Amino acid sequence: MPDFDVIIRAKEDIGIADGKFVALSENLAGSAREEIDATKMSIFPGVIDAHVHFNEPGRTDWEGFETGSGAAAAGGTTTVFEMPLNAHPPTIDGPSFDAKRAAAGKSSFVDFGLWGGLVPGNLNQLEALHDRGVVGLKAFMCDSGIDDFPRVTMSILREGMKRAADLDLLMALHAESQELTQELAKEKIAKGQTTVRDYLDSRPIRAELDAIKQAIDLAAETNCRLHIVHVSCGSAVAIIAEARARGTDVSCETCPHYLVFTDEDMERLGAVAKCAPPLRSDSERKLLHERLNDITTIGSDHSPSPWSMKDRQNFFEVWGGISGCQHLLALLLDSSIARERMVDLTSRQVANRFRVNQKGEIAIGKDADFSIVDPDGEETVTADSLLYRHRHSPYVGRRLRGRVVRTVLRGQTVFLHGKIAGSPSGKFIRPDNTNEPA
Repeated sequence: MPDFDVIIRAKEDIGIADGKFVALSENLAGSAREEIDATKMSIFPGVIDAHVHFNEPGRTDWEGFETGSGAAAAGGTTTVFEMPLNAHPPTIDGPSFDAKRAAAGKSSFVDFGLWGGLVPGNLNQLEALHDRGVVGLKAFMCDSGIDDFPRVTMSILREGMKRAADLDLLMALHAESQELTQELAKEKIAKGQTTVRDYLDSRPIRAELDAIKQAIDLAAETNCRLHIVHVSCGSAVAIIAEARARGTDVSCETCPHYLVFTDEDMERLGAVAKCAPPLRSDSERKLLHERLNDITTIGSDHSPSPWSMKDRQNFFEVWGGISGCQHLLALLLDSSIARERMVDLTSRQVANRFRVNQKGEIAIGKDADFSIVDPDGEETVTADSLLYRHRHSPYVGRRLRGRVVRTVLRGQTVFLHGKIAGSPSGKFIRPDNTNEPA
């Protein structure tokens, strides 16, 4: 009987057995079912992408777990947390959660957790979502763009945060002021001003900052654990860091597109780069980089759609969402971010914040999730190289340095040299503070 199922030969050899890291030492080579030579490569813990929209069930024609998780695996991601909206029905009660978990269990190539939603009318469903093991609750402070996932009012958000605190659930918020963005958008559209720049002007930084301040006040009032998703600017991170220093349990996420693109890029690229909050000025992008130590997680906010939903003359009518889960890690590898900080933002701190302690590090006893990266490998992103159902992304044409050559999930290779390996084997992941019902 071999001591290890797999040995990864590296600067420090890694021994894997029964899907776990079991040894980290020099000169482990010997009796193992498989040995992988990574002596000239870099090894990263499996990325935990806590913000993806795979839109299944109900809108699988937009993406689906099979294509979405395959693309994620190709980028070194081994666990995703799938958002409650864009699926139809959205994940806002027990039956919708069960349907999504079943769909993901059949076709996901990576492990998966599921967000639940907070919307008007479902406060009495939050306990059922908690008991099923959601990683947290997601709500919108402005219109989501999806009719079946409406925004919450401040009174609903306050009550939802109280119940989330009682259930010890993390609350994630899309924080933009509905009042301000709606007013500015109406003014622009009424004047026939519907260009990319008009859209950008309708969602100013102030709309984001005002909403974040309101959310932080409610979190402090209710003792709710708060997570602000897709923070677009350094100014917002500063507000969150100040609140955390005062004792509020608040964290934040940013996304690669805010770190690499600017508002001028959105004007140049057009519909493929539309997102909300929108891309910001170069000065704010630089400030976001400067505040990386105050950011807890980086997620892709992969939000795909058929191209027909983006093919509009009126930019306000363009579907807002960037396809990016396949290149989350690669974009960071191609940046000046230090390796350990990269690991914090994509793995270690994500596991800690979401309480999935079996993930997040190359450490004895943890799930054997990791990627092997050729640090000198280069590739130009092409439409043909994308594994999404709809092969469009603002990163097409971008040359990246640092290429994922293998992704391993619980000791099993799921991506190798440009191709998905094996069949879907992703498992449902729940936070460590909840238990699977008997």
